Amino acid sequence: MAKKSLGQNFLSDAGVAERIVREFAPRADETVVEIGPGGGALTRRLVERAGRVVAVEFDRELIPVLRERFGARENFTLLHDDALKVDYCAAVSPAASARVIANLPYNIATAILQRLLEQRACLPEMVLMLQREVVERITAPAGSSERGYLSVLVEAFCEAEAIFDVSPEAFRPPPKVWSTVVRLRSRAPEPDDVRDDPLFLRLVGAGFAQRRKTIHNNLRGAPAFVTALVEESGGAPKVLADAGLEPSRRAESLTLAEWLRLASTLKRGG
Repeated sequence: MAKKSLGQNFLSDAGVAERIVREFAPRADETVVEIGPGGGALTRRLVERAGRVVAVEFDRELIPVLRERFGARENFTLLHDDALKVDYCAAVSPAASARVIANLPYNIATAILQRLLEQRACLPEMVLMLQREVVERITAPAGSSERGYLSVLVEAFCEAEAIFDVSPEAFRPPPKVWSTVVRLRSRAPEPDDVRDDPLFLRLVGAGFAQRRKTIHNNLRGAPAFVTALVEESGGAPKVLADAGLEPSRRAESLTLAEWLRLASTLKRGG
């Protein structure tokens, strides 16, 4: 039985499960990671097509169920662990990398996504089912009211593509919202880029701290780490001018290139 406390909504529509796995297109020569296999709707299709499946399940009551259903498969490995704490690069060893497929619980989906992005060096592609509103935020372009910290975070490291929507009736119990399957592919690192610098994400976080405020005012009220750099660089007006940004703009209007330029300006001291 699905647990509300864990945000569980088990996929029960065979047609939707088949379409997700078909879009994912597992190969016989690869390792894949499935997060939150639940009752195994995706798992049973994955073990038939992928070279190796590493499944991560947090709910201890589901562990014996999954072992009974798939434990005899030589290409199936079950980890009873917290998806927010797993070292995915170690989990897929000896493979150097693995693609991820998951129906993520709504209540911690964003946190899991951030964990996966932290380990993107060994996770080059993910096909995830998320709450539709979350995918709308992920894919929101500059200037959209939906754009926020998560939009810039994902855009900085991945190419995102919404694939298809899934109605509540495809789950048991049915959630109160629609879901969307999204594909995220890691971007190749660029030389002399600042996006892997801790400053970049702290800066973006500060910019969206109070959405109604301008980027100028949010810079002035940013955490100490950021404000110290701003002051060292001559203050918010000078930093924004050096980055070619109008101080009256709000965070959601900035493109990824403009965020990167602002971070580079701060890093070099104006």
